[in-house]
Amino acid sequence: MTAHSTRRTPGSRTRWLGRAVGVLRPVLIDKVERDHRQSDREFRRRRVVVAVTMVIGATLLGLSFSTQPGDHAFYGLTLGLATTWVLGSLASGPLHLGHIVFRGSLRRPIVAPVLVGLLLAAVFVVGSLVIRAVPWLAGYAEDVLGYARYGFLPVVVAITLVNGIAEEMFFRGALFAAIGIRRPVLISTVLYTVATVAGGNPVLVLAAAILGTVVGLQRRAGGGILAPTLTHVTWSMVMLFALPPIFAGTA
Repeated sequence: MTAHSTRRTPGSRTRWLGRAVGVLRPVLIDKVERDHRQSDREFRRRRVVVAVTMVIGATLLGLSFSTQPGDHAFYGLTLGLATTWVLGSLASGPLHLGHIVFRGSLRRPIVAPVLVGLLLAAVFVVGSLVIRAVPWLAGYAEDVLGYARYGFLPVVVAITLVNGIAEEMFFRGALFAAIGIRRPVLISTVLYTVATVAGGNPVLVLAAAILGTVVGLQRRAGGGILAPTLTHVTWSMVMLFALPPIFAGTA
């Protein structure tokens, strides 16, 4: 086999790009028709429940990141935070899993959201190399990673998984539905980012803005929380294991 025969041709690169777009477009861009209408009373009630939940959740988030890495109080506060998001979501009204159109038929989004999560994680890993070179940003990143570095790993994994699911139930489920039809991706992302400000860490805020935009697009496209949840959980798991070694020298 010659070197020339193993080289990718422009045509093969175009076909590969076309396949990638074909997989990602339904879960990020193409909007599936759905009927999730609510009565005015249901809509107002959802907004009230979401507002109350948002305040409680942001408070618990701030308290959880005020603890020291390794402090057992962190586990209780983060589990309380997840419980708040879940209960608020369920109390606000119906939640939907959503669908995508793939090869002409409606399907639950499973594989594509996981791929999006892996791709997003790869972008963050590259970005972390930049952050590591900026001492004050690296310090903020290490503040977050300390909870994984000094905590009991199985518990940290479980908390990361549960909180990822809970956040999507609330922010892309209940909150997204409470916004209405005017700019829900933008508004939900801004509110998600603002809630993260309570943690007092600019690296977390930046991560929330980027992640919130991606999963917000998924929620708009598929009409449900399944795709955002799978992307969020995949991204979180990769971050949990990939970032501590990158920042090991800054600890």
